[in-house]
Amino acid sequence: MDMGLKGKRALVCASSKGLGLGCARALAAEGVHLVMNARGQDALDAAADTIRAEFGVEVATVAADITTKSGQAAVLEAAGDLDILVTNAGGPPPGVWSDWDRDDFINALDANMLTPIALMKAVLPGMMARGWGRVVNITSQSVKAPIPALGLSNAARTGLTGYVAGTARQVAGKGVTINNLLPGIHATDRAVQLDTGVARAQGITMQEAREQRFATIPAARYGTADEFGAACAFLCSQHAGFIVGQNLLLDGGAVNATL
Repeated sequence: MDMGLKGKRALVCASSKGLGLGCARALAAEGVHLVMNARGQDALDAAADTIRAEFGVEVATVAADITTKSGQAAVLEAAGDLDILVTNAGGPPPGVWSDWDRDDFINALDANMLTPIALMKAVLPGMMARGWGRVVNITSQSVKAPIPALGLSNAARTGLTGYVAGTARQVAGKGVTINNLLPGIHATDRAVQLDTGVARAQGITMQEAREQRFATIPAARYGTADEFGAACAFLCSQHAGFIVGQNLLLDGGAVNATL
């Protein structure tokens, strides 16, 4: 299938590894030129070098914290006129409802709601003027089914989802779509961290911890960054222009819901 993306230009946030890297690689495979962002220069440069060598596309890198105003300014300056924006940022720390105060919520909102909104506000006018654009926000399955230990993330990402629901319908008539990808557990560093915590807490092996979690997923495995990236590339493609303001779960069936 021709995605119709060759020669387009994309900014992919937090893309030195994990799901962001999966999205960057999938877009590069379709001939998209990239601006890649992450906080760590070394990992970012290594990922960019691999993509250049493998796919032959242009890749610019900006090592910056995308959740800060200075980081956003640096990334947007390097990005220029964009056809595709993929927003992504690490989630806030886990805990319980009694752990968090106002500053914790403000930090979570800054990272997981206000940063994507700021980036969208910056790039949407240009996309609308050119008559084509794609925005994909990487959020979480917790938007559909809240995770008690991730209350900060539940709140901030649900706020972003509400913003997208209204905004996507205002820009769709100009050829611009905004949609959200909602990952469950994927085979990334985050899964290793979670499984390590379970293994230590329960005195079991990493494999036993994984098998425990597999049992909660109907697909009986973790997702991969490659298949997540493929879903992102499709939402960015010429074939997805009628998909507007949607929330696509990639969770192996873990969220048990009819709709």
